[in-house]
Amino acid sequence: MTIRSSIVAAAAAGIIAVGMLSTVSAASAEVAVRTPVPAVDPAVPARMQTAVFAGGCFWGVQGVYQRVKGVSSAVSGYANGARNTANYDAVSGGDTGHAEAVRVTYDPRVVSYGKLLQVYFSVVADPTRLNAQGPDHGTQYRSALMPTTPAQAQVARAYIAQLSKSGVWKRPIVTRIEPMKGFYPAEAYHQNYLVNNPYSPYIRVNDLPKVKALQSFYPALTRPQPVLVRG
Repeated sequence: MTIRSSIVAAAAAGIIAVGMLSTVSAASAEVAVRTPVPAVDPAVPARMQTAVFAGGCFWGVQGVYQRVKGVSSAVSGYANGARNTANYDAVSGGDTGHAEAVRVTYDPRVVSYGKLLQVYFSVVADPTRLNAQGPDHGTQYRSALMPTTPAQAQVARAYIAQLSKSGVWKRPIVTRIEPMKGFYPAEAYHQNYLVNNPYSPYIRVNDLPKVKALQSFYPALTRPQPVLVRG
């Protein structure tokens, strides 16, 4: 069981162990970095688009994209595994093929896919960590992009190549580009988790710094209030 899984189980039981809190507090959030503007980011037809991003715990990934202008929906879920294993207990085992991911619906007239990628690589995830982000480890926490169109796949490949040559990170980028095989929304209690639990030690240490980095790096792109999952 991961640290986060233990916290979820303890919270459900109404308890949080002191030792568990100290473990979370000792864990450091991924360090935000400034990344270059994508060199390849062509305009697309003026209609809503969807894209899927996996970058560790979906609480933080969702929390960031909910605050990006042009995003109309950011839903936490499980991507690229089977439908019958698309639940938190199964995915937490690390052997379902699923990644914790967020499906982002956005208006390309306001924010491009390339800009969403820039946000991803600069404040959402550390692309040099294999199957791990923050204190969480396992294939379900892998860094992966799941383009939903050939154009998105082209932009993703070009940007990873651009970043690999940029020298932003000393270690190689291990972020995967995966074919989109399916996305299943996560349980209701995972939706809007950062908004609903701002004082959670896990959120305070690992995810709120990402939101602050978004606001610092991209003030013109940050919306004043997050767009929430309803129902």
